[in-house]
Amino acid sequence: MIRLLGGGLISPPAVRLDGPICYIRPPLPRDWREWADLRADSRAFLTPWEPTWPADALTRAAFGRRLRRQAQEWRDDQGYSFLVYDRATDRLVGGLGLTNLRRGVAQMATLGYWVGQPYARNGYMSGATRLVLDFAFGQLGLHRVEAACLPTNAPSRGLLEKVGFTHEGYARGYLRIDGVWRDHVLYAILREEWQG
Repeated sequence: MIRLLGGGLISPPAVRLDGPICYIRPPLPRDWREWADLRADSRAFLTPWEPTWPADALTRAAFGRRLRRQAQEWRDDQGYSFLVYDRATDRLVGGLGLTNLRRGVAQMATLGYWVGQPYARNGYMSGATRLVLDFAFGQLGLHRVEAACLPTNAPSRGLLEKVGFTHEGYARGYLRIDGVWRDHVLYAILREEWQG
């Protein structure tokens, strides 16, 4: 279910998508401290799976730049970023987004996600992924959503398979993760395969 929360000139549309254990919404300037604290507390857990963090990654200024870029991506129909919250406590647990959105004959996007260490393996990310897939195939009218993860990231592979993605291949030197070009396994789900 999508709920509109009100608007803002420099923010993405105020959309909230609710699921059984979590909800997702675009990030807002007021989210900086909670976001920075969760990322900082989970740094050792996250960095093996992510691009190298810049020196100022968790600063308010960097968060502001991130929000401006994400708002522009929403306006230009190029990407859709969300934060993930526990529905019972309103506590931030992670984030996910659709990036590299391609229209025309492709009608596809790439899914990326992260979860704070205290909340990993508790169903938040599978719930959030289901919400964003509903959004992708419903609201955005996409035909395909792709995702990639390191071959050694068993929890990420399990998540993708649990929500219905199909393993499609292996890409050598696909993304620069933690400072090194790393191979990835490739997954995708099509609109007609989505069970919502």
